[in-house]
Amino acid sequence: MTQLQQLTGPVLRPGDPGYDAECRTQNLLTPLRPAIAVGAADVADVQAAVRYAAENKLPVAVRGGGHMQPYAAEGAVLVTLDRMAGVTVDAGRRTARVTGGARWQEVIDAAAKEGLAPMAGSSVTVGAIGYVLGGGQGPILARSYGYASDHVTSFDIVTADGVLRTVSGDDELFAALRGGKGNFGVVTAMEIELFPVTTVFAGSIYFPGSATAEVLRTWRDWAATLPVQATTSVAVQRLPPVEELPPPLRGAHVLSVRFAHLGTAEAGEALLAPMRAAAPALIDTVAEVPYKVAATLHNDPVDAMPYLDRSLGLSGLPGAALDKLIELTGPGTPIPLTSVEIRALGGAMDRPPATTDSVPSRGLPFQLFAFAVGADDLDGGHRRLERLMTAMLPWSDPKRRRMPNFLSTEEALDPQALSEVYGRELYERLRAVKRRYDPDTMFRMNHTIR
Repeated sequence: MTQLQQLTGPVLRPGDPGYDAECRTQNLLTPLRPAIAVGAADVADVQAAVRYAAENKLPVAVRGGGHMQPYAAEGAVLVTLDRMAGVTVDAGRRTARVTGGARWQEVIDAAAKEGLAPMAGSSVTVGAIGYVLGGGQGPILARSYGYASDHVTSFDIVTADGVLRTVSGDDELFAALRGGKGNFGVVTAMEIELFPVTTVFAGSIYFPGSATAEVLRTWRDWAATLPVQATTSVAVQRLPPVEELPPPLRGAHVLSVRFAHLGTAEAGEALLAPMRAAAPALIDTVAEVPYKVAATLHNDPVDAMPYLDRSLGLSGLPGAALDKLIELTGPGTPIPLTSVEIRALGGAMDRPPATTDSVPSRGLPFQLFAFAVGADDLDGGHRRLERLMTAMLPWSDPKRRRMPNFLSTEEALDPQALSEVYGRELYERLRAVKRRYDPDTMFRMNHTIR
């Protein structure tokens, strides 16, 4: 413990004051219980924690934003990155240096001061670095500019030998990190490109659940006509009866059609007209708004909560697939879930990257994602999610492609599931990088390529 005693940040064990707070996660069903929690205050702290783990043959877990923690990190050294969180914007170069556990809200706020925008995700509380390591498909800029990982210019990473490396360009480790998640070390910083976007025509239209069939069929046909400047998703939701929601949405079964357009409000209005005519809306929030407002259009929960999730890449949405989805999510469904979302992909996300990367989902038309909130009926939540995913399997991508960021905790634990998601060739390339930089699989408490 000698080298850990010299750290700037705290070193905590179970029972110590502050241990539970240091180990918190966004999902209350995935608590962390490491042998040692290191609240890294700087890169030197990270290096010391990794070297201590290596000397004592302990695994290392990393918590950035804490939205996805597959393992409880029992017996591990947990490195938390909140104290290292920071954002520095270079307006002239249109870049941002993002460090530690900085969340997207911090990056958005810093960039907005310079009239710029990052490729943020649908939740502003997600850790920016962890999101980009999984590729990153945002609700506003993705179809125009591609995956968030396409626009990383460098990563700083502490590998299993305790060495800090800066990787970029055609470096094999740089390629593995862009899409390979947290398999290769502790990423302490990244430099990303920013975009000259200040306002967006964006928002959500909420339709009543009784219009599930009409809205889903219209959305499928309408989404296929959109230019790359427009991004959309639709979610069938059972919203909670909370006062934070406007009266028409409290405790309601609704469909939320999300839409963002990089262009004039007039052009956006014209594009949106067919969707607005699909059914009478409960609430329509689509308007020209600042980017930082548009970044919250999914209205994702901010507070930690217990939830289960599952995802599936879809090769298409033919009539039979929509019929099944309507049967399972519409009025009177036997498997009510908190949210069943479909994201329309394509556009710039299908373009090959400028340099080799590890994003496995290029060319995938749709991403299906569902979750159930609550700890009172975990078995029921599992059954409902499995029933939905099994029912939609006939229309899944034949290559089993999916976005790594949407993998459930159970799937992130399963080497077979990971190998299917990446495909044999890409998975073997990632394994080769893993063997070179982490031969003893020290980093096996997040996503794990063995």
